[in-house]
Amino acid sequence: MTEHAARHRRHPLPSRPVRIAAAQAQAEAGGVEANAATVAAMVHDAARAGARLVVFPEKFLSGYEPDLVRSDPQRCAVRPGDPRLAPIAGACRETGTIAVVGAAFHDQGDLYVSALVVDADGELAARYDKQHLFESEREIYRAGAAGCTLELEGWRLGLGICYDSGFPEHARAAALDGCHAYVVGALFGVGNGYQESRTWFPARALDNSCYAVLANHIGTTGGWNACGSSAVWGPDGRPLAEAAVDRPELITADLDPRVLRAARDAEPVPGDPGETTTHTRMRHRLG
Repeated sequence: MTEHAARHRRHPLPSRPVRIAAAQAQAEAGGVEANAATVAAMVHDAARAGARLVVFPEKFLSGYEPDLVRSDPQRCAVRPGDPRLAPIAGACRETGTIAVVGAAFHDQGDLYVSALVVDADGELAARYDKQHLFESEREIYRAGAAGCTLELEGWRLGLGICYDSGFPEHARAAALDGCHAYVVGALFGVGNGYQESRTWFPARALDNSCYAVLANHIGTTGGWNACGSSAVWGPDGRPLAEAAVDRPELITADLDPRVLRAARDAEPVPGDPGETTTHTRMRHRLG
């Protein structure tokens, strides 16, 4: 058996396509309720566009806003069972859509940069905490201890948050767990952010023969001028969809197992077929 065949025998491909969405909008600084309402509205938009899952930017529920979060975590960070998440839960339940929402999260005295996964029943089904903190974040937040893989209709989706995507080993750990897509909420800014994201994400896709999905902020948040341009890349590293630089927008793309198979047949993922990751991962089956 070839290396490529052995790898795919361990991690079979999905049987049918799934549509996912990336959403970008202007976050209100510290306005968890207002931002939750924006998320809920865009979940409905994603459902109308036929998406089963929609991802939002990093810390969207408060805005990026490190100073605000540090000075008033009670207001800016969400907690387990937080009633301010109710509009999001309701939108997911009403539409049967899954939302991956960026938030500052307060848990047992520690703050995390988190991606909250609200499932189609409106339940908080999973939480991924950012593992690679940006230098300025280390004074406020605790790094996550584990990766996170979501399973949806046979698709395995590895979650990341912003700076995670700059580390090839982060997406690699997802690929070694059988992930077919690398899904990231982020803040990339005007200046070098566009070039940075357009280097990292095609590389993560091409390195691992997987789809890559980015949801980015627009406007100003936490002193950063975001560059928008949320996007999806195919498993050959080529762009499939891209949003505008400066306006609220929802983009969708169909993840197709035939395209994935063709890419992996053309460019087998490099590495030993027995290669494993030492990174701890959580796995959550959705729907």
